[in-house]
Amino acid sequence: MPPASLGVARWILVALIVLPFAWPHLKADWPVLKRQPGIMLLLAITGGAAFATLQFVALQYTTALNMGVVGSVAPAFIVAASWLLFRDRLNAIQLTGVMISLSGVLAIVSRLDITRLASLSFNAGDLIILANMVFWAIYSACLRLRPAVHPMTFMLAMAIIAGLSNLPFAAAEYVYAYRLQSTGLTLMALLYSTLITTLLAYFAWAKGIDIVGAPRASAFLHTIPVFSAILATTILGERIELFHIIGFALILGGVTLAARPTAKQKAAGTQTS
Repeated sequence: MPPASLGVARWILVALIVLPFAWPHLKADWPVLKRQPGIMLLLAITGGAAFATLQFVALQYTTALNMGVVGSVAPAFIVAASWLLFRDRLNAIQLTGVMISLSGVLAIVSRLDITRLASLSFNAGDLIILANMVFWAIYSACLRLRPAVHPMTFMLAMAIIAGLSNLPFAAAEYVYAYRLQSTGLTLMALLYSTLITTLLAYFAWAKGIDIVGAPRASAFLHTIPVFSAILATTILGERIELFHIIGFALILGGVTLAARPTAKQKAAGTQTS
C-alpha cells in the first residue's frame, strides 16, 4: 500500500462521499473559506495530507512497539502546542492524569519489562513519527481557528487540499513502480481508512476538541493501546495478560483525571450552554 497513493485515494473518496451533503451549504460557506485560506491550508496540510500519510510511511521503517512508545508523546506535544500558540494549560490534576495514562501506555508496550524499553533502538521511522506528532499537535491546537462553515463543507475543503497535496508524492511512487494493487484486500483497506479512520475519526476528534479543548482531549490518545488490545483479543484471538490489565487501569484512571474540567472550564461550559 503506497502511503501517498493511499492518501490520494482515500481523500478522493472522502470528497465524493461528503460532496452531496456539503453541496447545499457551499454557496453560503464559500465566501467564508475565501476569507480564511491560510488557516484552511494549515489544517488540511498538517492534519490531513501530512499526518494521515506519514503514519503509514513511518510504519514501513519502524516496529509496532516503537510506534507505541514514540507515538505516546502526542498528548505532551498537543499540550505544548496549545500553550505556545494559545496559552492553554492543564492544571496539576489534569497534568498528573496525562502522566498516569502515559505510564499505562508504557506498561502495555513494555509488558512490564523495563529492559524491553531500554533495548529499543530508534531509526528514521521513529523520527518520522515524532515529526508527525508535531503536525498532529499543531492541527489539534489550531482546530479552534477553523472557518465557521458547515462541518461537511470543512471536510470537503480539507479532503480536496489533502488529496492535491499528496498527488506529487503519489506520482513519484507510480514512477518508481510502487503502486496500489487491484485486489480485494487493497479495496477493503482503502474503504476502512476512508470511512473509519478518516470520516468517522476526524469528525469525532474535531467535535471532542470543541467540547473539552485540545489539551484535555489529548489524554484520550493514550486509550489507543486499550482498544488495540481489545481488538487483538476479540478478533485475533490473543490473550489478555496482567500487563494489559495494569495498563488499562492506569490509562483509564489517568484519562479520567485529565478530562476533569477546572472551575474556569466548568463556568465557560455553563455560559456556552
